[in-house]
Amino acid sequence: MTNELMEKRLEKIENLLLGQKDVFTFEECCRYTGISKTYMYKLTCTNRIPHFKPHGKTIYFSKEEI
Repeated sequence: MTNELMEKRLEKIENLLLGQKDVFTFEECCRYTGISKTYMYKLTCTNRIPHFKPHGKTIYFSKEEI
């Protein structure tokens, strides 16, 4: 099995697992929505996308609210 094929399969598995989560990290939310990190930061800074920071630094998103 080639590395390219293995990477594609791994990406599919990661996307399937991501779809089952209820809360996303910043990186996961970007991947789930297809929004770039830069634009996602802009959305969070202007409170245009629902998010929360339980410990003050790390940004999380609820799947239901996205």
